[in-house]
Amino acid sequence: MPSRSRGLTASWLLGLTLAHVGALVLVWWIFIRTRHGQLLDTVAFSGNVLGQTHVHGLVTRVLDVISVLSLALATGIIGFIALARRRVMLAMVATLLVAGANLTTQALKHALIHRPDLGIDSDVVGVNSLPSGHTTVAASVAVALVLVLPPRLRGTTALLGACYAALTAVATLSAGWHRPSDAVAALIIVGGWAAGGGLLLVLAQDDHAVVTSDEAHPYAVSLLAFAGLALLAVGLAAVWLADPGVGAQVAGLSRRRMVAAYAGSAVGIAGTACLMMMFALVTVHRVVPRRLRGARPPEARARVGASA
Repeated sequence: MPSRSRGLTASWLLGLTLAHVGALVLVWWIFIRTRHGQLLDTVAFSGNVLGQTHVHGLVTRVLDVISVLSLALATGIIGFIALARRRVMLAMVATLLVAGANLTTQALKHALIHRPDLGIDSDVVGVNSLPSGHTTVAASVAVALVLVLPPRLRGTTALLGACYAALTAVATLSAGWHRPSDAVAALIIVGGWAAGGGLLLVLAQDDHAVVTSDEAHPYAVSLLAFAGLALLAVGLAAVWLADPGVGAQVAGLSRRRMVAAYAGSAVGIAGTACLMMMFALVTVHRVVPRRLRGARPPEARARVGASA
């Protein structure tokens, strides 16, 4: 890839990484540090009776799949796929993406973020659940697979991965495990690590990297972008209509308002998952470009030089 094009891609990924950090800080500030944010989160969370009543079986099956063992197994498979394609650096970065995103989530949730008592849910004062660990696992594995799989499979994998990440995120809300902001924060963390990992791959590219628009998957990118923006707009509108006002108390709200907030949050979470995956897919053909046929990877060339 020409140095100018590589520089533009690296600048975009650096900006995207910083944008994700800013978005995470914004979500933390609004939904943890402000009363109105805590209220909106709690109203939507309280309306999850809809999910618990109608999709309890599906929710249980989706969440039961995710565990420490399944995460380790998935990470091993991701690394194996990259190594089988003779992409050692890609294997390292994809593994770093999954591990880094999940460690960030656990550090924020258990050590760095404290939920203050702002008069919304005093029965769980100090119990922080942001970000969602299950959502982070599902989304990070999905994005890592998009990175390591061959180009012809990336578009379909991105669409399925976005659906799986969204389903897992909404399942945590429906099961009563997490508030909407917890899932959104997890998706932002994964998106930030994907952009940062992509930056590392671009900076490590050699002269044998060949970028071709044939591997750009414009239809999948467009579908994810359209679905993400549409779902996010609908979700935000529903939450806005269900907003009881900053001075309201959850105990006095109608079930209809809470269910509307829950449904709007679920739709917004799905939209966020689509946009997160879209940002990962739109540059993957530049982040993991094709190699010239017969070219040795940097690691092999280094070994040859050392033996000489």
